[in-house]
Amino acid sequence: MHLNLDQLLPLLYQKGINLGTKLAAVILLWIVGRFIIGWVKRAMDSSLRARQVDGTLITYADNTVGVLLNIALVAALLGFLGVETTTFAGLLAGAGLAIGTAWSGLLANFAAGAFLIVLKPFKKGDFVTAGGVTGTVREVGLFVTTIDTPDNVRTGVGNSKVFAETIHNFTANPYRRVERTAQLAHGADHKQAISLLKAKLATIPNVLAEPAPDVVLLDFTLAGPVLAVRPYTHNDNYWQVYFDTNEAIRQELGAAGFAIPETHHHVGR
Repeated sequence: MHLNLDQLLPLLYQKGINLGTKLAAVILLWIVGRFIIGWVKRAMDSSLRARQVDGTLITYADNTVGVLLNIALVAALLGFLGVETTTFAGLLAGAGLAIGTAWSGLLANFAAGAFLIVLKPFKKGDFVTAGGVTGTVREVGLFVTTIDTPDNVRTGVGNSKVFAETIHNFTANPYRRVERTAQLAHGADHKQAISLLKAKLATIPNVLAEPAPDVVLLDFTLAGPVLAVRPYTHNDNYWQVYFDTNEAIRQELGAAGFAIPETHHHVGR
């Protein structure tokens, strides 16, 4: 079938009108769709904040919902233009699989971060051991938990490593126990030493009265009996109480005349 110029021009004109109308409709639908997506995200954000949901979790939810809604909008617009959306869905699934394989580590960190936010094994400011790192939590990010170590080194640990390993939260409970020992010489009156140390520990700043410090007979060595010296304090004061307890053991027992056990070195013939 051959069309002459008089027939071709009206046909092209009609095709152009149809195409222009569709493009205008697509642009309008895109604007309206983006407005609706923004409104949904703002409404969800306000609802989550009203429920005092953690800010990082809100970011997770906002990003996830935004991506899903934008994909749905693009698929709807392609369908409106007559593009076969099943093919688009197949391409999208294939791309998602490829990206998921390439970024498996990042996605694992992302998923673990979401669980850390929901389950809350620790929060910003807690002193923890997580992922093999001990220090103060500065941020639980999308992919990495940031920890400041006691020697003031900022360290990032992948969330998947944090979530997979044992987490020690030293701040979660109202107090923790300081573990020290006092070595006595043979013949020392351990009951007197226990009484002296209990009285002294009670005077150390930030040592709790309840539970009261423990000073008990722990063990026996070749040098003599060993006392367990265990005051309790809040984690913020742990190292101050630790060092003050060492000082108290040394000074109190020395002032009371307790002999320092000698270490004997045997030289072979």
